Amino acid sequence: MKRTIIASLFLIVACKEKKEIKTNVKPQQTEEKVVLNNESSEAEDAKKWLEKSIVDYFKADIGSEEKHMKKITTKDYFDYKTDATNVDMDVDGSLTEREFQDKWKSKFDTHKAGIGVGFLITAQDWNKIEVVSCDLKSSSNDEYTFNVVLVDDGFKAKYPSVIKVVKENGSFLIADVVQDEPK
Repeated sequence: MKRTIIASLFLIVACKEKKEIKTNVKPQQTEEKVVLNNESSEAEDAKKWLEKSIVDYFKADIGSEEKHMKKITTKDYFDYKTDATNVDMDVDGSLTEREFQDKWKSKFDTHKAGIGVGFLITAQDWNKIEVVSCDLKSSSNDEYTFNVVLVDDGFKAKYPSVIKVVKENGSFLIADVVQDEPK
């Protein structure tokens, strides 16, 4: 009889210990899911912002392009892209290609700057630019990289690019655009 009571006590204690271990594991798994959901929600917000900003940029008045670009890009990227667009042009502050690369090579991949072409697309003229795809490529610490394809059906042009969006002071901004040749 004593053996049965002692065995029962060991069995009860062992069952209680297993229950406590199971309880500790479940909250950790739930916390990880919450973090992932917050990250994906933030990435989705960045994607929506990017798509809307691109469409709004191309709908804006031609005379206000620079002003609108300044609103949706980081200061560094705005200065970088302005320099890239004006390389070897006869305008004040224009740089040679070598000067441009020396100035920006520590912050950007200057070989993918879109030298001599416009912001987001390589064409000077367009009819109606649309975002046909905007897929999250990677994300980390308020930084989101998207594979983006823009099209202009009027000119039968396709503009693929990789766009990095960062979150600064509670709002999103374009921090880099890696441009490919139009297809």
